Amino acid sequence: MRRALALILVLLVAACSGEKEQPAPTPSPDLTRRPPAIAVDRGPFDSGPVAAPDRGALVGAWIKPEELTHVGRLAAVDGLEADLGRPLSIVNTYRRFEQKVGTSSDRELQAQGATLMVSWATGDNRSILDGEHDALIHKQAAAIRRLRRPVLLRMRWEMDRPNLRPTMWSGDDYIAAWKYVRAIFREERATNVSWVWCPTAEGFVRGDAPDFYPGDDQVDWTCVDVYAGETFAPIGDLMRPFLQFAAKHPKPIIIGEFGVAKAWGSAGRAAWLRDAVRTFKANPQIKAVTYFESDPAGNGPTKQFRLTGDKPAFKAFHAMATDPYFNP
Repeated sequence: MRRALALILVLLVAACSGEKEQPAPTPSPDLTRRPPAIAVDRGPFDSGPVAAPDRGALVGAWIKPEELTHVGRLAAVDGLEADLGRPLSIVNTYRRFEQKVGTSSDRELQAQGATLMVSWATGDNRSILDGEHDALIHKQAAAIRRLRRPVLLRMRWEMDRPNLRPTMWSGDDYIAAWKYVRAIFREERATNVSWVWCPTAEGFVRGDAPDFYPGDDQVDWTCVDVYAGETFAPIGDLMRPFLQFAAKHPKPIIIGEFGVAKAWGSAGRAAWLRDAVRTFKANPQIKAVTYFESDPAGNGPTKQFRLTGDKPAFKAFHAMATDPYFNP
């Protein structure tokens, strides 16, 4: 009986130990080594109506508002600018295919001196090419023309994502739709647009992102979205394949979205951002960077990127934003 009880106790302890066992932690990357210098074309660049600075890089952000209203959008931007002690050069904003550009908050942000970057979620490429959305595209082009000031337009950013393949169809379809939409903008005399081509960093790692490139004659800025989310690695490593691609094209680079997840802790996030600054400076073809200041609803800590409230991480971002290099 004693032996049986002892065996049961051993099994219970083993079972409890198995329940508490945690996966091994991800090794911390070396964020102090020299960052890669790959995209080294210094320009000057023909970047369309939104001029790339001769030296340094512009700083911007998407700031998720508490409420998706005009007042909420302005309050979100004002709050971050107050914390940084400087205005943002670029404000990123997201629009569905049919969602109007040129709202009162768009105009107010422009009046305050910011350049709008419109991330425009266009629809099915083949339906675009069939002419099903011509009226909508004409209306949007006219609305952007009426803004009068230069606008960065990311037409269906992250088009290389596998989950978008049912509407993107293929690289050839995307390129044809890009040219089709640009032709309508020309008809509407919407000449205040700089066209920004922006896949994901992962798409360059897989190797399929370049299939969607419309051509040097069609693109004003090359772009990439890059995150230390599920993987904690230096930004230079994460976007190295993109930098190698961009170095072959005489275009300025904008980092359309970048962020480091809360999962990696305050100290890790701060170190990652300091390394990002070194990487941006080591690659003078990078002329603008826009942070993704948001914790999307329903996402876990590897997909939450807001810096506000994380003092060490925000301090690193503040140091970047107030660095003269990022105030050209």
